[in-house]
Amino acid sequence: MDEKDWALFKKKLNDKTGIDLQLYKEPQMKRRIGNLVTRSEFKSFTAYFDSVVKNKETFAEFIEYLTINVSEFFRNPDKFSKIEKEIIPYLLKRSPKLNIWSAGCSIGAEPYTLSIIMKDLTPNVRHRILATDLDVDILAKARKGVYTDAELKAMSKDRKVKYFTKNADGTFAVKPEIKSVVEFKRHNLLKDRFEVGFDLILCRNVVIYFTEEAKEQLYGNFFKSLKPGGILFVGATEAILNYKKLGYTSYQPFFYQKPENSGAD
Repeated sequence: MDEKDWALFKKKLNDKTGIDLQLYKEPQMKRRIGNLVTRSEFKSFTAYFDSVVKNKETFAEFIEYLTINVSEFFRNPDKFSKIEKEIIPYLLKRSPKLNIWSAGCSIGAEPYTLSIIMKDLTPNVRHRILATDLDVDILAKARKGVYTDAELKAMSKDRKVKYFTKNADGTFAVKPEIKSVVEFKRHNLLKDRFEVGFDLILCRNVVIYFTEEAKEQLYGNFFKSLKPGGILFVGATEAILNYKKLGYTSYQPFFYQKPENSGAD
């Protein structure tokens, strides 16, 4: 598996999916994919790619592996407690209807968690929750809204009963009143145009393999997407060290605010 093989693999992947590995940390991604190629008993990256691309299911599994789709409801409950008790009430004082973006939404647990919080806090208001991901197969799972008990482990029993229907196979389906609020779309955070006018953006556990340049570009784009006073929430290992340079203020650890006096972009 030489450099020419790796370069050709990256080109084929980009041409097929729009995933540009040039924007990811090369050593980590090369090792992660290389382990998969070796376990699958292929001699090169391109031989592996040419094989998996022939089978839709196998290729979908590869993309899921590549994009690290691990999620659950109320992941990091202490942070969601802050969102429910402090962040959302603060934002609601500024605007009665919120525009929220779950970027890199994976299986949909995060945007549905937000929908549940908004339903409990403002039962008669319809907010907008945009949920985006790069992986179309994961988005299809998210749209179905069916989850295992393990994916709901941080959910209170009351909320589980109130907002989910238990299926015969032991899985749980999100009720229509929660599901209907969330709008799912495919979106490449490193290539596609960003919407603007968001009160709250969540992008957690997405940038782990991004280069520093790609992260700076991403957080700069999120800044433009936020309303003045809007808040960006990132993952527990993803503190933005250069947030001041990008224009943010620190609202709380892992929560960054676009200043009130920033012009709308």
